[in-house]
Amino acid sequence: MPSITIVGLGPGNPQHLTREAWDILSKAREVYLRTARHPTVSGFPPGLVVHAFDDFYETSEDFEQVYTRITARVLELGARPEGVIYAVPGHPSVAEASVTLIRKGAAERGLPVRLVAGLSFIEPVLEALGVDALPQLQLADALELAARHHPTFHPDAPALIAQLYSATLASDVKLTLMNQYPDEHPIRLIHAVSTSDEQVETLPLYELDRSPYIAHLTALYVPPLPRPSSFEAFQEIVAHLRAPEGCPWDREQTHLSLRRYLLEEAYEVLHALDAEDMNALRGELGDLLLQVVLHAQIATEEGAFTMADVLAEIQEKMIRRHPHVFGNVHVASAGEVMRNWEQIKAEERGDKPSEGNGVLGEAPPGLPALAQAETYQKRAARVGFDWPDVAGVRAKVMEEMAEVEAAANDGERAKEVGDLLFAVVNWARWLKVEPETALREANARFAARFQKVEAAARAQGRSLTSMTPAELDALWEQVKAGE
Repeated sequence: MPSITIVGLGPGNPQHLTREAWDILSKAREVYLRTARHPTVSGFPPGLVVHAFDDFYETSEDFEQVYTRITARVLELGARPEGVIYAVPGHPSVAEASVTLIRKGAAERGLPVRLVAGLSFIEPVLEALGVDALPQLQLADALELAARHHPTFHPDAPALIAQLYSATLASDVKLTLMNQYPDEHPIRLIHAVSTSDEQVETLPLYELDRSPYIAHLTALYVPPLPRPSSFEAFQEIVAHLRAPEGCPWDREQTHLSLRRYLLEEAYEVLHALDAEDMNALRGELGDLLLQVVLHAQIATEEGAFTMADVLAEIQEKMIRRHPHVFGNVHVASAGEVMRNWEQIKAEERGDKPSEGNGVLGEAPPGLPALAQAETYQKRAARVGFDWPDVAGVRAKVMEEMAEVEAAANDGERAKEVGDLLFAVVNWARWLKVEPETALREANARFAARFQKVEAAARAQGRSLTSMTPAELDALWEQVKAGE
């Protein structure tokens, strides 16, 4: 009757075929293989007609197409009165993409599917490495990993990567792993496990693709990092601090009580960035992340949302707002990206003026004044409200300066100074200078110079209050000249 029987061939040694698999192959007239490049094939029962789909690998554009073609062919064969026997390396349910597709397609067509278990590559690999699957062994596919920019697993538990069949694939996998692990991180390659050619290599990560033994029976074992480094481990620490047996101070905190710390830590990050101090930045980013995780943990305890909700929402938003990366939209410049971004945000808002304040409504009201002005101007410019060139901006600055000088009273003068500052921010934007950063750096330069002026005055045995304005100016210029 029409049916599909999927047989697991084990990791490579013909002696590892199960009795059930051997009985099925012994009674069969023919078998279809995902690949004939498997040592177990040499131990098949005599007289068995063997077909293989290796030619699909050579004539397809990518592996997705390979598996799609294999699936279509197996479903077609399974619909025959005699059905089909399809055999795959290892266990049918371990790292076999074609089996997943076949089972889904068979269910849609009402074709019965029978899985015949085989020893997977996992058990003999663990034996060769001398390690246990517990705790928390993570599995990954080399092809999927190579197509990503960051590993699919966290670094606090070991990972076993299947089907690392070529040096080219190993090179792509290495680049992905290097986004999480240091170049010198020790990794282990397991070749031809359970066969007479079995070999285990220990290499630093950067040499992963230099092994001369990589072939179709190669797997990769990535040990965990030496100290807890995962997001999950950090969440556990924060949740523990908030637990009944945790820290009294942390347990008392609320969303509102933590507001000042969130702001302080954000400014500490800015300070590290201004100083271009990477060591400080590493620590300050951790302090800022603590605030994010604390807020998410409090929300979890209150039943408002979880960290998973936070991460899911921001991921969906980033994918939705980057159709030129994750979709089929084409852009020619960064400016076009920003115009698309504003259009997508308008669609998300439904362009309802009552929600916020339209285009400008999403500028956080708590921003410093210079940064807020710049944000408003950028948002207005994205929808076309802007000067045609920088000359108009410069003229506006001069116009506002004249209006400040012409102001009749203090109230009018304050208003005109505000307009002048707004115009200067606009000029800075046209010059591609961040006004908030520029002023903060100017403040730092002024403070450093003024401290040197004070030191120079003390060296002369004088105080600043005892010096004339002319003497102070001369000392200031002397300090500047010495920089």
